[in-house]
Amino acid sequence: MENIMWMANYTGRSDFDLVGLFSQSKHPTLLCVIIFMVFLMALSGNTILILLIHCDAHLHTPMYFFITQLSLMDVMYISVTVPKMLMDQVMGVNKISVPECGMQMFLYLTLVGSEFFLLAAMAYDRYVAICHPLRYPILMNHRVCLLLVSSSWILGSVDGFMLTPVTMTFPFCSSREIHHFFCEVPAVMKLSCSDTSLYETLMYLCCVLMLLIPVTVISSSYSFILFTIHRMNSAEGRKKAFATCSSHMMVVILFYGAAVYTYMLPTSYHTPEKDMIVSVFYTILTPVLNPLIYSLRNKDVTRALKKMLNVGSVL
Repeated sequence: MENIMWMANYTGRSDFDLVGLFSQSKHPTLLCVIIFMVFLMALSGNTILILLIHCDAHLHTPMYFFITQLSLMDVMYISVTVPKMLMDQVMGVNKISVPECGMQMFLYLTLVGSEFFLLAAMAYDRYVAICHPLRYPILMNHRVCLLLVSSSWILGSVDGFMLTPVTMTFPFCSSREIHHFFCEVPAVMKLSCSDTSLYETLMYLCCVLMLLIPVTVISSSYSFILFTIHRMNSAEGRKKAFATCSSHMMVVILFYGAAVYTYMLPTSYHTPEKDMIVSVFYTILTPVLNPLIYSLRNKDVTRALKKMLNVGSVL
């Protein structure tokens, strides 16, 4: 009901102006081409990874099921922000309506929140696989995997449903310029005429909870994993376990580091330029890096890709 009231109240409002990346660049056309190429790489890389996992029976395991969901989230949230930004640059406009801004904010918050919890589920999966290998088929059966994934999506959507209506119902000043390339909560909040300190405190606590639970699961899982790896007698086993876990840790550090900067550091640390650079890192670059990290460092995926290419060349 709150969402419907918000849409009704703001339909008549003037549009926002997205003062994004291209206004800060000396070579906006070149930057537009680069971002477009990166966008295509992210779409193709994640789509190929999803298809590989779907088509190869050897990859029908819990770990690759989670990777499929991660790639799906990456495709969705880069598609929420980048196409709009590129089209605005090509068409020479930078307007976004209030309902569009709210929808973009909701989808972005939902997808990012879902990825927080999915990365925690992936860490738990690696913990069970390495520390309890004999019980792995039981502890990580298909029902458990579906429960973990669906929980990630639901908890992420709770973040979107909580923050979006509240943010968009604040009164905005005469300036409608969002100093960002999409409707991110902190950038939109700067336009508010009212005192937002209480809401910012509540948003900070919400983000702490959203990060604390996954970070606790991830740090606990990897503490046990590192202890187990250290006790392994097989050098090959240690190497394989470390390779798998290091890939996941790279993704975790990239994603959580940017989120901590955006939502948890005091405003004195923020400038519009810094905020946009950090957002580029985890909204545009991370979706490109994820399939590379999980494919180039993974023999099973590279083997499946070679198999697909060989079949294609034979046909």
